[in-house]
Amino acid sequence: MKSNAIVIENLNKFYGKKQAISQLNLTIPQGMFGLLGRNGAGKTTLMKVLATLLNKQSGTVTICGIPVEHTKEIRKITGYLPQEFSMYPSMQVEEALDYLGVLSGMTAAKRKAAIPPLLEKVNLTPQRKKKIRSLSGGMKRRLGIAQALLHNPRVLIVDEPTAGLDPEERIRFRNLLCEVAEERIVILSTHIVGDIEATCEQIAILDEGRLLYNGTVSGLTQKAEGKVYSATVPLNLAAQVKKEYMVTGISPQGKKSVIRLISEAAPDIAAIPVDPNVEDAYMYCLSQNKGGEE
Repeated sequence: MKSNAIVIENLNKFYGKKQAISQLNLTIPQGMFGLLGRNGAGKTTLMKVLATLLNKQSGTVTICGIPVEHTKEIRKITGYLPQEFSMYPSMQVEEALDYLGVLSGMTAAKRKAAIPPLLEKVNLTPQRKKKIRSLSGGMKRRLGIAQALLHNPRVLIVDEPTAGLDPEERIRFRNLLCEVAEERIVILSTHIVGDIEATCEQIAILDEGRLLYNGTVSGLTQKAEGKVYSATVPLNLAAQVKKEYMVTGISPQGKKSVIRLISEAAPDIAAIPVDPNVEDAYMYCLSQNKGGEE
């Protein structure tokens, strides 16, 4: 029976003397899996190792039972949308997908059968004759997903896919990822907590190349229970509160600010405990690691 998971054991990756990934152990099952971490946490490095664009130094990685060293086999079952995605600007949408299909060795019959329903899936059928340069940012990201899905991969890897998108496009893109995840492994790498909260049940948090958390979203929020407070203070005291506590939100209300903060013990200011959200829990998780303060 073929494995439907990615298994990473004791993975290490260096850039010169800098260690980008450190002794990483992680299993990624079928469905949507969120990889969360701030910029420079090692997310993109891990994505590129899984996509066979970077070689690891040590450890083992298998994708659906295939060792990552088997580059050709891995690329046949993997689709990748990098953070910086660009295609031929003077080509039409449909033409570009057909060209990429040729490059990947798809027959004319397979391309003809695959491209129209794929454009429908990513809601680009009305734009199929438009030149890529005329597409909006959201349309270009959806075209990026289309090219990654062109050969019907078992694994889809998307790196920071919603960065720079307006709220409507972000929601549309997240819904698209959830739809395609019903039948494959989809790894969503991002530093945007809202994208993870809206799409993923299973997540991992990386920081400085190390795994800080691996589990469910609800399990993460449980770790911050009893650590999150809300305080209402005069506007002129908000800056002082930020110096003394980790603040996850400030809402001005007239001459006062409602501040959401994280504290191991009850704060010295008048505050009430509140239920943690995913962003609170993520910031609390980072704070437990050295260098966790932004």
